[in-house]
Amino acid sequence: MSPYILALDEGTTSARAIIYDENVNVIAVGQREFNQIYPHPGWVEHNPEELWAAQLGAIKEALDFAKIDLSKVSAIGVTNQRETTIIWDKRTGRPIYNAIVWQCRRTSEMVELIKRDYGSVIKEKTGLVPDSYFSSPKARWILDNVLGAMEKAEKGDLLFGTVDSYLIYRLTGGKVHATDSSNASRTLLFNIHTGSWDSELLEIFGIPESMLPEVKPSSGFIGSTDQEVMGGEVPITGCAGDQQAALFGHIATQPGESKCTYGTGNFLLMNTGNKPVTSKRLLTTIAWKIRGKTTFAMEGSVFTTGAVIQWLRDELRILESADESESLARSIPDNDGVYMVPAFTGLGAPHWNQDARGLITGITRGTSRTHLARAALESIAYQTHDIVECMQRDSGYDIKSLRVDGGATRNGFLMQFQSDILDVPVIRPRMIEATARGAAYMAGLAVDFWESMSALPRSESNTDVFTPKMRPETRRGLLDGWRSALAKS
Repeated sequence: MSPYILALDEGTTSARAIIYDENVNVIAVGQREFNQIYPHPGWVEHNPEELWAAQLGAIKEALDFAKIDLSKVSAIGVTNQRETTIIWDKRTGRPIYNAIVWQCRRTSEMVELIKRDYGSVIKEKTGLVPDSYFSSPKARWILDNVLGAMEKAEKGDLLFGTVDSYLIYRLTGGKVHATDSSNASRTLLFNIHTGSWDSELLEIFGIPESMLPEVKPSSGFIGSTDQEVMGGEVPITGCAGDQQAALFGHIATQPGESKCTYGTGNFLLMNTGNKPVTSKRLLTTIAWKIRGKTTFAMEGSVFTTGAVIQWLRDELRILESADESESLARSIPDNDGVYMVPAFTGLGAPHWNQDARGLITGITRGTSRTHLARAALESIAYQTHDIVECMQRDSGYDIKSLRVDGGATRNGFLMQFQSDILDVPVIRPRMIEATARGAAYMAGLAVDFWESMSALPRSESNTDVFTPKMRPETRRGLLDGWRSALAKS
Protein backbone atom coordinates (compact mmCIF):
# COMPACT_ATOMS: atom_id res chain seq x y z
CA MET A 1 0.00 0.00 0.00
CA SER A 2 1.19 3.51 -0.78
CA PRO A 3 2.38 5.29 2.36
CA TYR A 4 0.27 8.48 2.30
CA ILE A 5 -3.28 9.84 2.41
CA LEU A 6 -4.13 13.12 0.68
CA ALA A 7 -6.84 15.32 2.20
CA LEU A 8 -8.36 18.16 0.18
CA ASP A 9 -9.89 20.88 2.35
CA GLU A 10 -11.74 23.42 0.23
CA GLY A 11 -12.76 26.15 2.68
CA THR A 12 -14.42 29.53 2.47
CA THR A 13 -11.26 31.56 1.90
CA SER A 14 -8.67 29.06 0.67
CA ALA A 15 -8.10 25.59 -0.74
CA ARG A 16 -5.65 23.32 1.02
CA ALA A 17 -4.08 19.94 0.35
CA ILE A 18 -2.51 18.04 3.25
CA ILE A 19 -0.50 14.84 3.00
CA TYR A 20 -0.58 12.51 6.03
CA ASP A 21 1.33 9.36 6.93
CA GLU A 22 -0.09 6.38 8.84
CA ASN A 23 0.55 8.09 12.19
CA VAL A 24 -1.40 11.14 10.93
CA ASN A 25 1.76 13.22 10.88
CA VAL A 26 1.55 16.11 8.43
CA ILE A 27 4.09 15.48 5.66
CA ALA A 28 3.27 18.50 3.52
CA VAL A 29 0.70 21.27 3.13
CA GLY A 30 -0.29 23.26 0.06
CA GLN A 31 -2.60 26.26 0.33
CA ARG A 32 -3.99 28.77 -2.14
CA GLU A 33 -6.36 31.62 -1.33
CA PHE A 34 -9.10 32.79 -3.68
CA ASN A 35 -11.15 35.93 -4.07
CA GLN A 36 -14.31 36.79 -2.17
CA ILE A 37 -16.90 38.45 -4.41
CA TYR A 38 -19.52 40.84 -2.98
CA PRO A 39 -21.85 41.96 -5.82
CA HIS A 40 -24.34 43.61 -3.45
CA PRO A 41 -24.67 44.09 0.32
CA GLY A 42 -25.32 40.69 1.90
CA TRP A 43 -24.34 38.80 -1.25
CA VAL A 44 -21.25 36.54 -1.27
CA GLU A 45 -19.90 34.60 -4.26
CA HIS A 46 -16.87 32.61 -5.41
CA ASN A 47 -15.67 31.91 -8.94
CA PRO A 48 -15.90 28.08 -9.27
CA GLU A 49 -13.07 27.99 -11.80
CA GLU A 50 -10.91 29.87 -9.33
CA LEU A 51 -11.84 27.38 -6.59
CA TRP A 52 -10.77 24.53 -8.85
CA ALA A 53 -7.52 26.25 -9.86
CA ALA A 54 -6.73 26.95 -6.20
CA GLN A 55 -7.33 23.31 -5.25
CA LEU A 56 -5.15 22.05 -8.12
CA GLY A 57 -2.42 24.50 -7.13
CA ALA A 58 -2.59 23.37 -3.52
CA ILE A 59 -2.28 19.71 -4.53
CA LYS A 60 0.77 20.43 -6.69
CA GLU A 61 2.35 22.52 -3.94
CA ALA A 62 1.91 19.75 -1.36
CA LEU A 63 3.21 17.00 -3.66
CA ASP A 64 6.20 19.11 -4.66
CA PHE A 65 7.05 19.91 -1.05
CA ALA A 66 6.85 16.21 -0.11
CA LYS A 67 8.83 15.32 -3.25
CA ILE A 68 6.36 12.62 -4.24
CA ASP A 69 3.82 12.00 -6.99
CA LEU A 70 0.28 10.63 -6.84
CA SER A 71 1.51 7.04 -7.04
CA LYS A 72 2.56 7.38 -3.38
CA VAL A 73 -1.00 8.29 -2.32
CA SER A 74 -3.30 5.46 -1.25
CA ALA A 75 -6.52 7.48 -1.27
CA ILE A 76 -7.97 10.97 -1.32
CA GLY A 77 -10.47 12.47 1.12
CA VAL A 78 -12.47 15.59 0.26
CA THR A 79 -13.94 18.05 2.74
CA ASN A 80 -15.53 21.36 1.89
CA GLN A 81 -17.29 24.56 2.84
CA ARG A 82 -20.86 23.37 3.14
CA GLU A 83 -24.07 24.74 1.58
CA THR A 84 -22.16 26.78 -1.02
CA THR A 85 -23.93 26.05 -4.28
CA ILE A 86 -22.70 25.54 -7.84
CA ILE A 87 -24.66 24.73 -10.99
CA TRP A 88 -22.75 23.69 -14.09
CA ASP A 89 -23.36 22.48 -17.64
CA LYS A 90 -23.42 18.69 -17.85
CA ARG A 91 -21.76 18.63 -21.27
CA THR A 92 -19.04 21.25 -20.86
CA GLY A 93 -18.49 21.19 -17.08
CA ARG A 94 -18.59 24.98 -17.05
CA PRO A 95 -20.48 26.75 -14.25
CA ILE A 96 -23.42 28.83 -15.43
CA TYR A 97 -23.03 31.31 -12.56
CA ASN A 98 -20.64 31.99 -9.69
CA ALA A 99 -20.84 29.77 -6.62
CA ILE A 100 -23.30 31.29 -4.14
CA VAL A 101 -21.56 31.05 -0.77
CA TRP A 102 -23.18 29.74 2.41
CA GLN A 103 -22.94 33.25 3.94
CA CYS A 104 -25.01 34.85 1.16
CA ARG A 105 -28.39 36.29 2.19
CA ARG A 106 -29.91 37.09 -1.22
CA THR A 107 -32.59 34.43 -0.83
CA SER A 108 -33.92 35.66 2.52
CA GLU A 109 -37.27 36.80 1.16
CA MET A 110 -37.74 33.58 -0.82
CA VAL A 111 -37.03 31.51 2.26
CA GLU A 112 -39.44 33.49 4.45
CA LEU A 113 -42.28 32.78 2.00
CA ILE A 114 -41.41 29.09 1.85
CA LYS A 115 -41.02 28.88 5.63
CA ARG A 116 -44.49 30.32 6.16
CA ASP A 117 -46.15 27.48 4.21
CA TYR A 118 -43.74 24.60 4.55
CA GLY A 119 -41.45 25.33 7.52
CA SER A 120 -42.68 22.48 9.70
CA VAL A 121 -42.50 19.95 6.85
CA ILE A 122 -38.96 20.99 5.99
CA LYS A 123 -37.83 20.86 9.64
CA GLU A 124 -39.37 17.44 10.14
CA LYS A 125 -37.78 15.91 7.04
CA THR A 126 -34.39 17.62 6.99
CA GLY A 127 -33.72 18.53 10.62
CA LEU A 128 -32.93 22.06 9.45
CA VAL A 129 -34.50 25.44 10.05
CA PRO A 130 -35.42 26.90 6.63
CA ASP A 131 -32.85 29.64 6.06
CA SER A 132 -31.00 31.22 3.14
CA TYR A 133 -27.87 29.64 4.65
CA PHE A 134 -28.74 26.33 2.94
CA SER A 135 -28.27 25.20 -0.64
CA SER A 136 -31.62 24.71 -2.34
CA PRO A 137 -32.78 28.38 -2.23
CA LYS A 138 -29.43 29.34 -3.78
CA ALA A 139 -29.90 26.76 -6.53
CA ARG A 140 -33.40 28.02 -7.19
CA TRP A 141 -32.14 31.61 -7.40
CA ILE A 142 -29.62 30.63 -10.09
CA LEU A 143 -32.29 28.76 -12.07
CA ASP A 144 -34.60 31.77 -11.85
CA ASN A 145 -32.00 34.43 -12.68
CA VAL A 146 -29.71 32.92 -15.32
CA LEU A 147 -31.28 33.16 -18.77
CA GLY A 148 -32.46 29.76 -20.00
CA ALA A 149 -31.22 27.91 -16.90
CA MET A 150 -34.53 26.40 -15.82
CA GLU A 151 -35.25 25.16 -19.32
CA LYS A 152 -31.84 23.50 -19.53
CA ALA A 153 -32.28 22.01 -16.06
CA GLU A 154 -35.63 20.48 -16.97
CA LYS A 155 -33.99 18.91 -20.04
CA GLY A 156 -31.36 17.30 -17.83
CA ASP A 157 -28.50 19.46 -19.14
CA LEU A 158 -27.46 21.03 -15.80
CA LEU A 159 -25.93 19.57 -12.64
CA PHE A 160 -26.26 20.93 -9.12
CA GLY A 161 -23.90 20.32 -6.26
CA THR A 162 -22.13 21.62 -3.22
CA VAL A 163 -18.39 22.24 -3.52
CA ASP A 164 -17.48 18.62 -2.81
CA SER A 165 -19.57 17.49 -5.78
CA TYR A 166 -17.94 20.04 -8.06
CA LEU A 167 -14.42 19.04 -6.99
CA ILE A 168 -15.17 15.33 -7.40
CA TYR A 169 -16.64 16.01 -10.84
CA ARG A 170 -13.49 17.87 -11.89
CA LEU A 171 -11.07 15.42 -10.26
CA THR A 172 -12.69 12.50 -12.08
CA GLY A 173 -12.75 14.28 -15.43
CA GLY A 174 -16.54 14.62 -15.36
CA LYS A 175 -17.15 10.91 -14.85
CA VAL A 176 -18.65 11.10 -11.33
CA HIS A 177 -21.38 13.35 -10.00
CA ALA A 178 -21.61 12.49 -6.31
CA THR A 179 -21.81 13.77 -2.77
CA ASP A 180 -22.07 12.14 0.65
CA SER A 181 -24.96 12.14 3.08
CA SER A 182 -23.39 14.77 5.37
CA ASN A 183 -23.31 17.30 2.54
CA ALA A 184 -26.66 16.17 1.14
CA SER A 185 -28.23 16.80 4.53
CA ARG A 186 -27.33 20.52 4.20
CA THR A 187 -29.36 21.20 1.06
CA LEU A 188 -32.96 21.24 2.43
CA LEU A 189 -33.68 18.53 -0.18
CA PHE A 190 -32.51 15.41 1.67
CA ASN A 191 -34.72 13.39 4.00
CA ILE A 192 -32.46 12.41 6.90
CA HIS A 193 -34.90 9.70 8.04
CA THR A 194 -35.05 7.84 4.71
CA GLY A 195 -31.50 8.72 3.66
CA SER A 196 -32.56 9.87 0.19
CA TRP A 197 -33.55 12.89 -1.87
CA ASP A 198 -37.16 13.78 -1.11
CA SER A 199 -39.67 14.34 -3.94
CA GLU A 200 -41.86 16.68 -1.87
CA LEU A 201 -38.91 18.90 -0.95
CA LEU A 202 -37.77 18.97 -4.57
CA GLU A 203 -41.25 20.14 -5.56
CA ILE A 204 -41.32 22.82 -2.84
CA PHE A 205 -38.06 24.34 -4.07
CA GLY A 206 -38.65 23.61 -7.75
CA ILE A 207 -35.40 21.68 -8.29
CA PRO A 208 -35.40 19.00 -11.03
CA GLU A 209 -34.21 15.68 -9.63
CA SER A 210 -31.99 15.07 -12.66
CA MET A 211 -29.64 17.78 -11.40
CA LEU A 212 -28.81 16.04 -8.13
CA PRO A 213 -25.66 14.07 -7.35
CA GLU A 214 -25.64 10.43 -6.29
CA VAL A 215 -25.33 10.13 -2.51
CA LYS A 216 -22.35 7.99 -1.49
CA PRO A 217 -21.04 6.88 1.94
CA SER A 218 -18.73 9.29 3.74
CA SER A 219 -16.11 6.55 3.78
CA GLY A 220 -16.15 4.33 0.70
CA PHE A 221 -15.26 4.32 -2.99
CA ILE A 222 -16.60 7.35 -4.85
CA GLY A 223 -14.47 7.42 -8.00
CA SER A 224 -10.89 7.72 -9.20
CA THR A 225 -8.95 10.75 -10.31
CA ASP A 226 -8.68 11.12 -14.06
CA GLN A 227 -5.27 10.34 -15.57
CA GLU A 228 -5.37 13.29 -17.95
CA VAL A 229 -6.53 15.76 -15.29
CA MET A 230 -4.34 14.63 -12.39
CA GLY A 231 -1.52 12.64 -13.95
CA GLY A 232 -2.54 9.47 -12.15
CA GLU A 233 -5.47 7.40 -10.93
CA VAL A 234 -6.06 7.48 -7.17
CA PRO A 235 -9.30 6.41 -5.47
CA ILE A 236 -11.41 9.12 -3.84
CA THR A 237 -12.74 7.31 -0.77
CA GLY A 238 -13.61 10.01 1.76
CA CYS A 239 -16.10 12.86 1.62
CA ALA A 240 -17.78 14.98 4.29
CA GLY A 241 -18.80 18.55 4.94
CA ASP A 242 -16.11 20.42 6.82
CA GLN A 243 -17.84 20.51 10.19
CA GLN A 244 -18.76 16.84 10.20
CA ALA A 245 -15.22 16.02 9.08
CA ALA A 246 -13.86 18.03 12.01
CA LEU A 247 -16.06 16.10 14.45
CA PHE A 248 -14.65 12.88 13.01
CA GLY A 249 -11.14 14.34 13.07
CA HIS A 250 -11.49 14.69 16.84
CA ILE A 251 -12.60 11.03 16.88
CA ALA A 252 -15.75 12.23 18.64
CA THR A 253 -17.52 8.98 17.77
CA GLN A 254 -19.56 8.52 20.97
CA PRO A 255 -22.90 10.20 21.76
CA GLY A 256 -22.46 13.41 23.72
CA GLU A 257 -18.94 14.11 22.44
CA SER A 258 -18.67 17.60 20.96
CA LYS A 259 -16.34 19.95 19.12
CA CYS A 260 -16.32 23.56 18.00
CA THR A 261 -14.49 24.72 14.89
CA TYR A 262 -13.39 28.37 14.87
CA GLY A 263 -13.10 29.56 11.30
CA THR A 264 -14.92 32.19 9.24
CA GLY A 265 -17.88 31.16 11.37
CA ASN A 266 -18.13 28.94 14.44
CA PHE A 267 -19.69 25.51 14.21
CA LEU A 268 -20.44 23.41 17.26
CA LEU A 269 -21.45 19.80 16.69
CA MET A 270 -22.46 17.12 19.17
CA ASN A 271 -22.56 13.43 18.26
CA THR A 272 -26.05 12.11 19.07
CA GLY A 273 -25.53 8.52 17.91
CA ASN A 274 -27.71 6.52 15.53
CA LYS A 275 -30.91 8.50 16.08
CA PRO A 276 -31.63 12.14 15.20
CA VAL A 277 -32.28 14.38 18.21
CA THR A 278 -34.54 17.31 17.41
CA SER A 279 -34.33 20.88 18.68
CA LYS A 280 -36.44 23.92 17.90
CA ARG A 281 -33.46 26.28 17.73
CA LEU A 282 -30.59 24.02 16.71
CA LEU A 283 -30.08 21.85 13.68
CA THR A 284 -30.24 18.10 13.35
CA THR A 285 -27.85 16.88 10.70
CA ILE A 286 -26.14 13.74 9.46
CA ALA A 287 -22.60 13.51 10.79
CA TRP A 288 -21.46 10.68 8.51
CA LYS A 289 -22.41 7.35 7.03
CA ILE A 290 -19.70 4.73 7.38
CA ARG A 291 -19.95 0.99 6.73
CA GLY A 292 -23.71 1.20 6.37
CA LYS A 293 -24.35 3.01 9.65
CA THR A 294 -25.55 6.60 9.83
CA THR A 295 -24.45 8.78 12.74
CA PHE A 296 -26.36 11.97 13.53
CA ALA A 297 -25.32 15.23 15.14
CA MET A 298 -26.90 18.29 16.72
CA GLU A 299 -25.40 21.50 15.38
CA GLY A 300 -25.27 25.17 16.16
CA SER A 301 -23.85 27.49 13.52
CA VAL A 302 -22.58 31.03 14.10
CA PHE A 303 -22.21 32.88 10.82
CA THR A 304 -19.56 35.46 11.72
CA THR A 305 -16.72 34.81 14.15
CA GLY A 306 -13.22 34.69 12.65
CA ALA A 307 -14.57 36.86 9.85
CA VAL A 308 -14.99 39.75 12.31
CA ILE A 309 -11.22 39.78 12.89
CA GLN A 310 -10.71 39.84 9.11
CA TRP A 311 -13.12 42.78 8.98
CA LEU A 312 -11.10 44.71 11.55
CA ARG A 313 -7.96 43.99 9.53
CA ASP A 314 -9.17 44.40 5.95
CA GLU A 315 -12.04 46.89 6.11
CA LEU A 316 -11.42 49.05 9.18
CA ARG A 317 -7.64 48.51 8.96
CA ILE A 318 -7.12 48.79 12.68
CA LEU A 319 -5.13 45.53 12.74
CA GLU A 320 -1.93 44.82 10.85
CA SER A 321 -2.61 41.09 11.15
CA ALA A 322 -5.18 38.81 12.74
CA ASP A 323 -2.59 37.77 15.32
CA GLU A 324 -2.35 41.38 16.56
CA SER A 325 -5.86 41.09 18.00
CA GLU A 326 -4.52 38.93 20.84
CA SER A 327 -1.88 41.37 22.03
CA LEU A 328 -4.33 44.28 21.82
CA ALA A 329 -6.97 42.38 23.82
CA ARG A 330 -4.44 41.50 26.50
CA SER A 331 -3.25 45.11 26.78
CA ILE A 332 -6.40 46.20 28.64
CA PRO A 333 -7.94 44.67 31.79
CA ASP A 334 -11.52 44.42 30.46
CA ASN A 335 -13.83 45.52 27.65
CA ASP A 336 -14.79 48.79 29.44
CA GLY A 337 -18.44 48.13 28.56
CA VAL A 338 -17.82 47.82 24.79
CA TYR A 339 -19.67 44.95 23.08
CA MET A 340 -19.70 43.97 19.43
CA VAL A 341 -22.46 41.90 17.80
CA PRO A 342 -21.04 40.84 14.41
CA ALA A 343 -24.37 40.05 12.75
CA PHE A 344 -23.03 41.04 9.32
CA THR A 345 -25.20 38.44 7.58
CA GLY A 346 -27.87 37.99 10.23
CA LEU A 347 -27.76 35.81 13.32
CA GLY A 348 -27.52 32.02 13.11
CA ALA A 349 -28.22 29.54 15.89
CA PRO A 350 -29.81 29.70 18.33
CA HIS A 351 -31.38 33.04 17.36
CA TRP A 352 -32.10 32.57 13.63
CA ASN A 353 -32.74 36.21 12.77
CA GLN A 354 -31.96 36.89 9.11
CA ASP A 355 -32.66 40.61 9.50
CA ALA A 356 -30.35 41.29 12.45
CA ARG A 357 -27.34 43.46 11.63
CA GLY A 358 -24.07 44.13 13.36
CA LEU A 359 -23.51 46.79 15.98
CA ILE A 360 -20.97 48.08 18.47
CA THR A 361 -22.36 49.42 21.73
CA GLY A 362 -20.91 51.09 24.82
CA ILE A 363 -18.52 53.37 22.91
CA THR A 364 -17.19 56.41 24.76
CA ARG A 365 -14.56 59.03 23.97
CA GLY A 366 -12.03 56.73 25.61
CA THR A 367 -12.79 53.78 23.34
CA SER A 368 -9.79 52.76 21.25
CA ARG A 369 -8.86 50.04 18.78
CA THR A 370 -7.80 47.89 21.72
CA HIS A 371 -11.39 47.84 22.97
CA LEU A 372 -12.70 46.99 19.49
CA ALA A 373 -10.23 44.14 19.15
CA ARG A 374 -11.17 42.77 22.55
CA ALA A 375 -14.90 43.17 21.92
CA ALA A 376 -14.54 41.31 18.61
CA LEU A 377 -12.77 38.36 20.25
CA GLU A 378 -15.20 38.31 23.15
CA SER A 379 -18.14 38.24 20.70
CA ILE A 380 -16.86 34.91 19.34
CA ALA A 381 -16.94 33.38 22.83
CA TYR A 382 -20.35 34.81 23.69
CA GLN A 383 -21.95 33.44 20.52
CA THR A 384 -20.44 30.02 21.22
CA HIS A 385 -21.77 30.18 24.79
CA ASP A 386 -25.30 30.75 23.49
CA ILE A 387 -25.11 27.57 21.43
CA VAL A 388 -23.60 25.46 24.21
CA GLU A 389 -26.32 26.59 26.60
CA CYS A 390 -29.07 25.66 24.14
CA MET A 391 -27.42 22.39 23.07
CA GLN A 392 -27.07 21.10 26.62
CA ARG A 393 -30.70 21.89 27.38
CA ASP A 394 -32.13 20.33 24.22
CA SER A 395 -29.89 17.26 23.94
CA GLY A 396 -29.88 16.16 27.57
CA TYR A 397 -26.08 15.85 27.49
CA ASP A 398 -23.77 18.00 29.61
CA ILE A 399 -20.76 19.40 27.77
CA LYS A 400 -18.07 18.89 30.39
CA SER A 401 -15.25 20.01 28.11
CA LEU A 402 -15.07 21.48 24.63
CA ARG A 403 -12.70 20.22 21.94
CA VAL A 404 -11.74 22.98 19.56
CA ASP A 405 -10.00 23.40 16.22
CA GLY A 406 -9.62 25.94 13.43
CA GLY A 407 -7.40 28.92 12.79
CA ALA A 408 -8.83 31.22 15.47
CA THR A 409 -7.94 28.73 18.21
CA ARG A 410 -4.31 29.88 17.89
CA ASN A 411 -5.46 32.96 19.81
CA GLY A 412 -4.67 32.18 23.44
CA PHE A 413 -6.72 35.09 24.78
CA LEU A 414 -9.81 33.83 22.94
CA MET A 415 -9.37 30.25 24.17
CA GLN A 416 -8.95 31.34 27.79
CA PHE A 417 -11.92 33.72 27.58
CA GLN A 418 -13.99 30.93 25.99
CA SER A 419 -13.18 28.61 28.88
CA ASP A 420 -14.03 31.37 31.37
CA ILE A 421 -17.39 32.18 29.79
CA LEU A 422 -18.39 28.51 29.40
CA ASP A 423 -16.98 27.54 32.81
CA VAL A 424 -15.57 24.31 31.33
CA PRO A 425 -12.10 23.29 30.10
CA VAL A 426 -11.32 24.03 26.46
CA ILE A 427 -9.09 21.39 24.85
CA ARG A 428 -7.01 22.46 21.85
CA PRO A 429 -4.93 19.87 19.98
CA ARG A 430 -1.59 21.21 18.85
CA MET A 431 -2.48 19.95 15.38
CA ILE A 432 -5.48 22.27 15.14
CA GLU A 433 -6.68 21.33 11.65
CA ALA A 434 -9.17 18.59 12.55
CA THR A 435 -11.22 19.10 9.37
CA ALA A 436 -8.61 17.76 6.94
CA ARG A 437 -7.62 15.08 9.44
CA GLY A 438 -11.23 13.84 9.51
CA ALA A 439 -11.34 13.62 5.72
CA ALA A 440 -8.06 11.70 5.79
CA TYR A 441 -9.44 9.28 8.41
CA MET A 442 -12.54 8.63 6.28
CA ALA A 443 -10.49 8.04 3.12
CA GLY A 444 -8.01 5.80 4.93
CA LEU A 445 -10.65 3.62 6.58
CA ALA A 446 -12.17 2.80 3.20
CA VAL A 447 -8.90 1.35 1.83
CA ASP A 448 -7.73 -0.26 5.11
CA PHE A 449 -4.96 2.29 5.53
CA TRP A 450 -6.32 2.13 9.07
CA GLU A 451 -8.16 -1.10 9.80
CA SER A 452 -10.86 0.28 12.08
CA MET A 453 -11.97 3.35 13.99
CA SER A 454 -10.20 2.03 17.06
CA ALA A 455 -6.96 2.01 15.06
CA LEU A 456 -7.16 5.71 14.16
CA PRO A 457 -4.18 7.62 15.60
CA ARG A 458 -5.18 9.82 18.55
CA SER A 459 -3.46 12.94 19.83
CA GLU A 460 -4.93 13.47 23.32
CA SER A 461 -1.44 13.72 24.85
CA ASN A 462 -0.52 16.50 22.46
CA THR A 463 -3.02 19.16 23.58
CA ASP A 464 -3.28 22.51 25.34
CA VAL A 465 -5.98 22.74 28.01
CA PHE A 466 -7.49 26.07 29.06
CA THR A 467 -9.29 25.91 32.40
CA PRO A 468 -11.81 28.46 33.75
CA LYS A 469 -10.40 31.17 36.01
CA MET A 470 -13.17 33.79 36.00
CA ARG A 471 -15.22 34.60 39.08
CA PRO A 472 -18.92 33.67 38.75
CA GLU A 473 -20.14 37.23 39.34
CA THR A 474 -17.82 38.56 36.63
CA ARG A 475 -19.10 35.92 34.21
CA ARG A 476 -22.73 36.80 34.96
CA GLY A 477 -22.07 40.51 34.46
CA LEU A 478 -20.37 39.98 31.11
CA LEU A 479 -23.16 37.73 29.86
CA ASP A 480 -25.78 40.26 30.94
CA GLY A 481 -23.94 42.92 28.94
CA TRP A 482 -23.79 40.62 25.92
CA ARG A 483 -27.52 39.84 26.06
CA SER A 484 -28.33 43.54 26.22
CA ALA A 485 -26.21 44.24 23.14
CA LEU A 486 -27.69 41.23 21.33
CA ALA A 487 -31.23 42.50 21.90
CA LYS A 488 -30.33 45.80 20.25
CA SER A 489 -29.07 44.08 17.07
